[in-house]
Amino acid sequence: MECPRCSSDVPEVSHFCHHCGNDLQSGDAQRKKAYAARPDEPVASFKLVSTIMPQGAGRQPYTYRVALGIALLLTVVTAALGALPVAIMVAAFAIPIVYILYLYDVNLWEDEPIPVVAAAFVLTGVLAAVFTWLWSDKISLSTDLVGGNPGGPSGRDLLILMLLVPVVSELIRQIGPIYLASRPRYDDLMDGFTFGVVAGVGFACFETLVLHWGWISGGFAGPGSSAGTWISVVLLQGFVKPLIYGSATGLAVAEFSGLGEKYDGFTPRWVFGLIQAMVVNALFQGGVYLLGFVGGHGSTVGAILGVAWGLVLLGALIILVRTVLHKGLLEAALESAARGGSNHASGELAFCSRCEMPLLPHSDFCSACGNSVRSVPKSERGVAAQGSAPAAGFDGTTGETQA
Repeated sequence: MECPRCSSDVPEVSHFCHHCGNDLQSGDAQRKKAYAARPDEPVASFKLVSTIMPQGAGRQPYTYRVALGIALLLTVVTAALGALPVAIMVAAFAIPIVYILYLYDVNLWEDEPIPVVAAAFVLTGVLAAVFTWLWSDKISLSTDLVGGNPGGPSGRDLLILMLLVPVVSELIRQIGPIYLASRPRYDDLMDGFTFGVVAGVGFACFETLVLHWGWISGGFAGPGSSAGTWISVVLLQGFVKPLIYGSATGLAVAEFSGLGEKYDGFTPRWVFGLIQAMVVNALFQGGVYLLGFVGGHGSTVGAILGVAWGLVLLGALIILVRTVLHKGLLEAALESAARGGSNHASGELAFCSRCEMPLLPHSDFCSACGNSVRSVPKSERGVAAQGSAPAAGFDGTTGETQA
């Protein structure tokens, strides 16, 4: 049987083309109901884990969900009890810690943990702390943690929050991921996206610490006092903000990495992704600032509205991320099919890590479940049966990782 999309020869029993990922049975040419990184989910979905952690979504999604759920619960409880230093610290570091564990789990750093974490997280965090300190303290921005100043919104403050902060912070978040994505062993689309998310959550972590240092050093506030406001703030700053920063930056760096082999570099697509990230950051910062004045200075209503606004932006970003990654994986596989297929599953008996069905040689997708081989952790791509064949992604002679 011939695939109508890439003209590859595929077995009659195949559900998906192993080269381009085309659904051969449903007639859904764009695979809207089968997300490339997790084909049992539709593309238009708000599934968080399979969006920001696509390389681990098919194997241990519940591990990450439980970890994030525990951190969220601990943050809410400590904030409700008035233990603000604990609540803010947990909220600030929860997602970065979970994401660094995710990097370890999928072995994205390929035996170079220190350079990867240093470039993607530590460097971004240090620059974030310095920049946040400059614009929040040295510029004397007249905004409180909640609700701004009692006199109402300031045009000067709004300009800083919607222009200076989004532009400079996004440029800072691009430095480490672009450095990593320009290296041959990390130039894959999924690598670029993941490094961008790491930089985003790292920036959010240190920004939160600097902005909320007064609360961190303030001690236990006592139960019941403005608990709703505190819970809203820690949820916004510790969970919603890092996911917005990470998703927006990840999309831009993914465009830098590009679809096929080797990174594309500073193309118009990367420029568009960068501007898109800056716009999202500006909408987030400006919206939270303005909504903070609803109900008066320090109002719980304003804080809750800020969380709601952040969730709206995050939901839109999740759909956008899934759409971009899905199309990127399909388009890259189509290009690969024109060259005869990839080296992701070059072993004689390679298996899909999701459904455990055999992979055809040089597959970009599993012909049974439709899962993208590029969305699988590198250490598991093309795992050979009983060690009889070299693992996918490795040269059988030299053992070197292939791009």
